[in-house]
Amino acid sequence: MENITEIKFGTDGWRGIIADNYTFKNLKILSQAVADYIGQGKKIAVGFDTRFMSKNFAAIVAEVFKNNGLDVVLSDRPIPTPALSLTVKLRKLDLGIMITASHNPAEYNGFKIKNASGGAASLEVTRAVEGLLGKNPVKENTPQAGALKIEDVSKDYVKFIRGYIDFKRIKNKKFKILVDAMHGSGDSYIAQILKGSSIKLEFMRNTINPSFGGSRPEPVEENLEELKRKVKAGKFDLGIALDGDADRIAAVAPGGVFIHPQKILGLLALHLNQDRKWTGGIVKTICGTMMIDNIAKFLKVKLYETPVGFKYISNLMETEDIVAGGEEAGGMGVKGYIPERDGTVAGLLLIEMMVYRNKNILKILNETEKQFGKYYYLRDDLHLAHRVEPKKENLPNELLGKKVTEVKDYDGVKLICADESWLMFRGSGTEPIMRLYSEAKNLSRAQALLKLGREIISKL
Repeated sequence: MENITEIKFGTDGWRGIIADNYTFKNLKILSQAVADYIGQGKKIAVGFDTRFMSKNFAAIVAEVFKNNGLDVVLSDRPIPTPALSLTVKLRKLDLGIMITASHNPAEYNGFKIKNASGGAASLEVTRAVEGLLGKNPVKENTPQAGALKIEDVSKDYVKFIRGYIDFKRIKNKKFKILVDAMHGSGDSYIAQILKGSSIKLEFMRNTINPSFGGSRPEPVEENLEELKRKVKAGKFDLGIALDGDADRIAAVAPGGVFIHPQKILGLLALHLNQDRKWTGGIVKTICGTMMIDNIAKFLKVKLYETPVGFKYISNLMETEDIVAGGEEAGGMGVKGYIPERDGTVAGLLLIEMMVYRNKNILKILNETEKQFGKYYYLRDDLHLAHRVEPKKENLPNELLGKKVTEVKDYDGVKLICADESWLMFRGSGTEPIMRLYSEAKNLSRAQALLKLGREIISKL
């Protein structure tokens, strides 16, 4: 048997290196554990992205489920992860499995579990599945196994979102939008959703390329230089970037101005509350921007803060009245949909916000920052020789002349100063990597805080 100890679920599913620990054999073992967890006769959907061998991996997973007497529907094409989540919810299935490694480099693939509502599987579920790994032999070629249905599940996704957005209001607007699919499964779904409208859409990196053009399909600014350049040169009204499985977003404003996902969450919350007149709180993670605090206070709505990982936001969206929730990496979830991220929906809502306010996205962003503060948010990943774990008692009570007035240590350690600037340390759970985050109202202080963070870590 392969080394099943390497099958461990992180903040968003299990990921491994193809042909190393991510193998057909390990996928079969994991699929058997999932089948043992949910039990015979249950209904399950399987989807996959554009990564190398994803279609083949998905077929193997679906076959194991079928052999265990499950009612299985397998997507006939690459789909966004939120399309898989919506399929589970609309069809009232018991579980969904998505074969994707999201934004990881090309040598990775992964396995995400979605619950019956379409949300991320809880820690209790993933731990239960881990506990069943290798307990029973993989069922293969079982006589009288359940049916395996191979279908186009993307049609329901497109139909639902066309009804979710205010298509009538958007329809006759002539915005010029550039979509960077980053060679992922987001592809041209936005075009299908906006079919029949006057919006002019153009796409880049929307072909299947398992190497992702030598980059990683992660919508961070350093991977979007070409998008920024094309938005500026082509005088687009908005640029939208989607990650490998299209559940995360970044955006670019006219002139090639990068809009950090943190700011996108603020814009979505304002649009849904003020323009759509929807109620509900806002969710951010511990490493989220202070701008969200100010927006929540202004809107007089409850602000929730969670550990890093969208599954925590997803769980809140299932139990509380939430209008929007998001993470610093670009995952955005919104009310009245699925308790999950969807980069395509987030991008469409930005277009909708421009329509409602009759302003381009840069003007809306500038007005938002003028009202709620312009924050400079930075992150740096330090690759260390060995893992270190900073403790609050070993950290300074002053940062660059500003007294630390609050410390949060429920997921990493975050030092917050009275001027709303802060520095955060959060180690990776699987690698000797220390993630440093800083934010301040001016760029020089944010950069200096990050530098201070590096110095502190070097002494530990």
